[in-house]
Amino acid sequence: MSKTPMQALEFSRRSTAEMRDRAGAMLDELSARRSVRHFSPEPVPLDVIRTCIAAAATAPSGAHKQPWTFVLVTDPATKQRIREAAEEEEEAFYGGRAGERWLADLEPFATTSHKPMLTDAPALIAVMAQRYGSDKTDRHYYVQESVGIAAGFLLAALHHAGLATLTHTPSPMRFLAEILGRPDNERPYLLIPVGYPVDACQVPSIDRKPLDQVLVEP
Repeated sequence: MSKTPMQALEFSRRSTAEMRDRAGAMLDELSARRSVRHFSPEPVPLDVIRTCIAAAATAPSGAHKQPWTFVLVTDPATKQRIREAAEEEEEAFYGGRAGERWLADLEPFATTSHKPMLTDAPALIAVMAQRYGSDKTDRHYYVQESVGIAAGFLLAALHHAGLATLTHTPSPMRFLAEILGRPDNERPYLLIPVGYPVDACQVPSIDRKPLDQVLVEP
């Protein structure tokens, strides 16, 4: 017997035709999502970003611990500090921390340690993973998996709302917790610049793996 109060599930059962239409529409929309590295400084409606973060926070999590914090950064001085610290880590990465194969795989995308998007984009979202709750006795479970799902929800919601994003993961990211004054139970998981792309923005011409290469049905 569950000790959690229960309620009736709100579930809309749809016809097969409607399910196919909705699934196809979602595929088409997400297929158009691209990582953007060239952002316009034009302001974006922050209430839209907050709503997208609320959508991300509906993600499932281990034991419903909801082990995430989303830090919305718009202050130019804070963004500048984040950029300087990130570029310092990226210089070490491109200068020797990354192996030759890793750098070779990155070469087609022409990425460098220079990260102007961190100050050009009007907003940054730092996704933080909570290792535990208010104290160390409040254990969190499947933290990486749970926060990863929430981050996926967030990227989809931002794209659906009409905003461009980039998933940025300088490693290590300890500087992010320090700059943002986050508590000891949080560790940086992902940094997401958010905004509008510059006019005539260019992105790499790439293909995604076809379904028969990612789906297995034994």
